[in-house]
Amino acid sequence: RKGQVLVGFPALVDQGSGVRIEVFDEPEQAQPVHRQGLRRLIALQIKEPLRYLEKNIPDLQRMAVAYMPLGTEQELREQIIHVALDRAFLGESLPTDAVSFARTLEQGRPRLNLVAQEVARLAHQVLAEHAAALRKVRDARLPKELHEDIQAQLQRLLGKRFLFETPWLQLQQLPRYLKAVALRIDKHRADAARDQQRLAELRPLEQRWLRRLQELKGRPDARLEEFRWLLEELRVSLFAQELRTPQPVSVKRLEKVWAQM
Repeated sequence: RKGQVLVGFPALVDQGSGVRIEVFDEPEQAQPVHRQGLRRLIALQIKEPLRYLEKNIPDLQRMAVAYMPLGTEQELREQIIHVALDRAFLGESLPTDAVSFARTLEQGRPRLNLVAQEVARLAHQVLAEHAAALRKVRDARLPKELHEDIQAQLQRLLGKRFLFETPWLQLQQLPRYLKAVALRIDKHRADAARDQQRLAELRPLEQRWLRRLQELKGRPDARLEEFRWLLEELRVSLFAQELRTPQPVSVKRLEKVWAQM
């Protein structure tokens, strides 16, 4: 441009009724936008199957009741469909031209309904555990520090767009994290001092992570995201060991991970 070579990263941008191409300064900006654009492009090609799916999400009304503290039934439906489209059509290798896009459509169509049922089952499980945890918090007379810590954790785990924003691998772990909250409340009744001691061990790590998150001001950081889920596993290890963790976690191990970051 005007004798200068400029580097940019193009992406398909979702416009609702279509998509358009925009160029971004960084690949980290372009990639998530491009994925959304591809999902819109796919949705526009399979309108009839999507209409059927929108009307036949299993247990949607029951889930919507549990989702009410977060949002509406329509918002929940849209998230389930978005995740199902991602899982059915958009794997690690995204289509890059007309031929690979046609192949993606052909391969994804037959599995869309099965994938949507899987997503709906997981959403139902997460929302049921979330409702149980909220009841425990409401019924237990918790000390201020513990109550605030659990409320902050629940808000991090289940925001309004939790299905859409939580990576699939971690989404599958949400029921266990929420069970751990309920177990922690039960254990606190038997040994409040133990809970307080474990929270004191966890707090410095979590505060470092939160400070770094604020410094980034919304910029993505894969290592910080990974550390966030290690903190959730540490909570399971500290407060609900019987639920187990997929890998050994401890305060010392997370200290080492942070030092490497």
